[in-house]
Amino acid sequence: MTDFDDDALPFDEFDIAPARLTIDLVALADNWREMADLSGNASTAAVVKADAYGLGLEDCGTALYEAGARDFFVAVVQEGVTLRTYAPDARIYVLSGVWPGQEGTFYEHGLVPVLVSEEQLSFWMAVTAEHGDHPCALHIDTGFNRLGIPLEDALAFADDVSRPASFSPVLVLSHLHSGDTPSSSFNRQQLESFQKVAAAYEGIPASLAASSGIMLGSEYHFDLTRPGIAVYGGEAVGGVSNPMRPVAKAEARIIQIRSAKTDETVSYGGTHRLTRDSRLAIVAAGYADGYKRSLSGSGVPIRDSIHEGGLGFIAGHRVPVVGRVTMDLTIFDITDVPERDVRTGDYIELFGPNMPLDDVARAAGTIGYELLTSLGLRYERRYLYADE
Repeated sequence: MTDFDDDALPFDEFDIAPARLTIDLVALADNWREMADLSGNASTAAVVKADAYGLGLEDCGTALYEAGARDFFVAVVQEGVTLRTYAPDARIYVLSGVWPGQEGTFYEHGLVPVLVSEEQLSFWMAVTAEHGDHPCALHIDTGFNRLGIPLEDALAFADDVSRPASFSPVLVLSHLHSGDTPSSSFNRQQLESFQKVAAAYEGIPASLAASSGIMLGSEYHFDLTRPGIAVYGGEAVGGVSNPMRPVAKAEARIIQIRSAKTDETVSYGGTHRLTRDSRLAIVAAGYADGYKRSLSGSGVPIRDSIHEGGLGFIAGHRVPVVGRVTMDLTIFDITDVPERDVRTGDYIELFGPNMPLDDVARAAGTIGYELLTSLGLRYERRYLYADE
């Protein structure tokens, strides 16, 4: 057996990874600052739930904290515990609220539960009555029918003089369900409902707008905005040019380049039949890595409605997925790329600066959020801390 000295090898793990992910933290911070500028007089939080949309809570949270974010939103309490290490004096809201048995963690780590139901509200009032004042937030449902205290109950509670003095909300919030469609009349309906909430809880900061809501204008901003997907380079509003810088670039390495003849088939089921002699690049990523099976070039139901499957980018060319995406492998047709410009070991960009995240998502019949948060564990990651 041969012993290898890793320090003597002329490459690092990122250089030879089967699949790799580059996260541009400079672009991330710039996007947050852009959303802060668009938020006008409102303060601007950063939403870092789902492991910072799949890009790494520790690194992304640190970059956003260093960019100036002092309010953060996570989905579950453990994310808040992790983030506290990297954002020592930030206010960290937990969007799923609190369950009995978790209250000690909220006190210990200074986390703010977003109370999402009447049951959680009653529970937290009892906790603070016994253990002392601790901040909370109230999530009011203004028409989403997802999480939230019903609007009429929230308005009645605002006038309830029997509330214990130890109970002190520091934020009231709601969420738009159609903010990504500016023409939707639902946005105005929810705005008017939330204006009633803000008036009822006068003196307590209010928050309605996430990424898309920020772009609806100052009426929607209130005291605190909560940008999420836009910070990570995703499209917040459909049908308009995305002003955000791309943050993530996913690439897969070409394991083999093979020649195939006219009329031969490609991948499982033989659903793609070649109409010309072709060169095919077999790359080391598939649906186990979050590259959706619905991006297949053929052989999946979505191709009946969205006819173009996934595309990759290499050597200045967009190249199509052919046949079905498999668990660990995807096949791209590189026939139109000059042979001198591509070789085994090169990387095809799955999404990134040259292959926009949301274009890839649309081909898969989904949204950029899902692609980012579905990224598998096999990507070698590199974080850029300066423009490169």
